[in-house]
Amino acid sequence: MQSYEPVIGLEVHAQLKTKSKAFCKCTIKFGNDSNTNVCPVCLGMPGTLPVLNKNLVEFILKIGLFTNCSIRENSIFARKNYFYPDLPKGYQISQYEEPICENGFVEIDSDENSKKKIGITRIHMEEDAGKSIHDLDYDTLVDINRCGVPLIEIVSEPELHSSKEAYLYLQKIKQIVTYLGICDGNMEEGSLRCDANISVRKIGDKKLGTKTEIKNMNSFRNVERALEYEIKRQIESLQNGEKIIQQTLLWNANLNVALPMRSKEEAHDYRYFPDPDLVPVVVDKNWIDSIKSNLVEYPTNRRDRFILEYFLPKYDADILTSEKEIADYFEDVLKNLKTKSKESFKSASNWIMTEVLRVIADKKISIDIFSIPSKYIAELLNLIDEKILSGKLAKDVFEEMLISKKSPNQIVEEKSLKQISNTDEIEKIVDEIIFNPKNKSQVEKYKSGNEKVIAYFVGETMKASKGKANPQIVNEILKKKLIS
Repeated sequence: MQSYEPVIGLEVHAQLKTKSKAFCKCTIKFGNDSNTNVCPVCLGMPGTLPVLNKNLVEFILKIGLFTNCSIRENSIFARKNYFYPDLPKGYQISQYEEPICENGFVEIDSDENSKKKIGITRIHMEEDAGKSIHDLDYDTLVDINRCGVPLIEIVSEPELHSSKEAYLYLQKIKQIVTYLGICDGNMEEGSLRCDANISVRKIGDKKLGTKTEIKNMNSFRNVERALEYEIKRQIESLQNGEKIIQQTLLWNANLNVALPMRSKEEAHDYRYFPDPDLVPVVVDKNWIDSIKSNLVEYPTNRRDRFILEYFLPKYDADILTSEKEIADYFEDVLKNLKTKSKESFKSASNWIMTEVLRVIADKKISIDIFSIPSKYIAELLNLIDEKILSGKLAKDVFEEMLISKKSPNQIVEEKSLKQISNTDEIEKIVDEIIFNPKNKSQVEKYKSGNEKVIAYFVGETMKASKGKANPQIVNEILKKKLIS
């Protein structure tokens, strides 16, 4: 296995979040009844003419600029001809010889301390085909709703050399399209789809081996598993003296195998030719400059800024910038902090990563619909910083915020949860515990040098104060009283 090098290229299809289809006014809403999001244009009726959705162009310009691509001033659409039952026109509108974006790249973190540049051959516009549904009676049902849904196809250079690198690249593409707000990145629902071209060669060889293509990978984990399977299969075939057949394979996630589907097509099999019904797409400098001026901050740049500006560990910064909405939420919290310091930034990071993201994961929701506004998290952190709440009480207040939707200050007032920092009041509680006969043996243990016993007294004091006593003051008073 170590004598061979995998060579992988990914073709990623991203379904765009436009309101209507690529060449007609039909909605792209997911989940509508079958064959209801249709019109004569997407059904391919004779005499109909497609009209390009301007948002499709704007979205592809955004990702083209984000991925360092050259933008073609004039690009054309082509007809990709093939017969599928769910393709009523008999062709798919796509781009071939003159794609709108080409020769770009993205960077992935190949390990903890280094980055690897992965080339992007092209990004082009196209429409989706329909969906064939195979039922238990071996009938095939066709749903045309998806026909004409706007897609972009992102084609990488064959510069990925392991399933892990492919996984990281795919994660980066998902992060980019979701940051830009042009795709929701949901592989399970098919809005982000990936086909992989794989070949293997002896290490040191420059010539590429015969490639196969794997389809039907509907999760990031399945992409990784399918690639690992096919790499191993190809290497074992070559070691056994067999030839690799160029073919398209379908990944079966239940059996963990890639099964042959058909021989691999070449470009000439699709008989590409310019679409006579669509004029060239002309993109001038003013349009590009307008798009560029409104682009969001690149996720890797934002991560690096979080490390430098907020003194966060890389681990924290990676998590907090994994999604644009989470990064926005974090920065909104920081804006409302009274004390802005390295410690307060780290405290905000900890609360979001542990408490906020825990709730989001448990409820399977996005942070956009998380019930606690960022200003309330900042208010909670301010109460901790001002010693009004202990960490334990703050977590109780957080749970109450989830239920009541009230602000931390309101909850603290209503439930009288303010932390006790009055030394006289805490001393009274401590005295009752130290001089309680049942605790005599624990006192003796401490005085004999077993300082770990202090944890017992802290716990008893916190219990007696219903968690309200300031832990730092509790520790100070206990040490003073237990020695005397």
